[in-house]
Amino acid sequence: MVVFFVGCDRQSADAQFETYQDRLANVLDISPQAPDDFSFPPFPPTRDLTLPVEDIRINLLDAYELRKCGLFNLIAERNSILGKVQDKTRQLRYELLFLNGLQHCLTVLPKDAELYNTLKDYQEQKQRLLPIYLWNMLTTGEEWRQQLTLHHRAFAPQKLYGFNEALNAYTYTQHLAERIKVTPATAQSPTQTITQTTSSSAPATTAAATQAVSTAQIDRLLSYQEKLHPYHYAGQLFYSIEHATHWLNTITSMLTEQEKTIPCGENRNQQKATYLNNVFHKHFVTTLQPYLAQLDSQYQQIQPYLQTLLQPPRPLDSPTFTQYYQYYLAGTQHQAFRDATLSHVAFWQRTFKRCNIRVGSR
Repeated sequence: MVVFFVGCDRQSADAQFETYQDRLANVLDISPQAPDDFSFPPFPPTRDLTLPVEDIRINLLDAYELRKCGLFNLIAERNSILGKVQDKTRQLRYELLFLNGLQHCLTVLPKDAELYNTLKDYQEQKQRLLPIYLWNMLTTGEEWRQQLTLHHRAFAPQKLYGFNEALNAYTYTQHLAERIKVTPATAQSPTQTITQTTSSSAPATTAAATQAVSTAQIDRLLSYQEKLHPYHYAGQLFYSIEHATHWLNTITSMLTEQEKTIPCGENRNQQKATYLNNVFHKHFVTTLQPYLAQLDSQYQQIQPYLQTLLQPPRPLDSPTFTQYYQYYLAGTQHQAFRDATLSHVAFWQRTFKRCNIRVGSR
């Protein structure tokens, strides 16, 4: 449940909507009404979203042999105390660096080397797990999770902070996801045991070849994560859209109920309609309409990336996340927001037409 509070910040979205409603109510000679309490789907807890990753180990003798192609030090670093407490982004970074190292080893080792087929198996298994590491990063990594958790404070008009940082991060992450994607044939439960097979017996459709990702490209992900840290952008955007929808519906309902009390027509005193028109232009057209347009524009720019990156993977079983995904990312909430905006504008179009007031006139 969410209750609206209007504090001393007169530039807040609440203050702007409240002022707009108060001025309209004053002209209509009625009491304004606060929006009803509302609830919306929360972002699920980490335990509901974490997908288990099979621990694929390489025996120490084989690992020692990897000194010949430069992979041993990376494995040793991962097994260190600091390596074992890496955050989710650095875990994904390690997996990508490891695959790069594996590919180098496969290039420099003789194909008849005893280690060669083992490394081919590791490569295939590791490629299959990359989307799981990416999913866990986006949904359970601290900075990334912070973006998606509902932030119960609406953006103020002209102060939608964090958009560029979030859009850049998700655009790049989507690019990275395309490079590490696996074919539908590999969309299996990560809890299933991945049996080791020789490269000659592995099905050709088991995994799509992971495109090489350079160290510099991998480290860019860390840079984006750092820039996300100060913000709760997506969660605040979702809350702001919900908040605006309820304010719009409340004000539109108030106006519609009073529609018949607004006299218009030939030889009738249209002073009330004129005053309402002035309030509409001063508060809605000048401040709120640009704010609503900004919310709409930013959502439409970032939503395709979120919708794709957060497509629920199998075998995730989280009704709460399914509800979250459908509401915020598949468009249910956004459609309600657009309907509320159109309904509000439709009231004014009806009234201006009935009162013969030219749109844009003051």
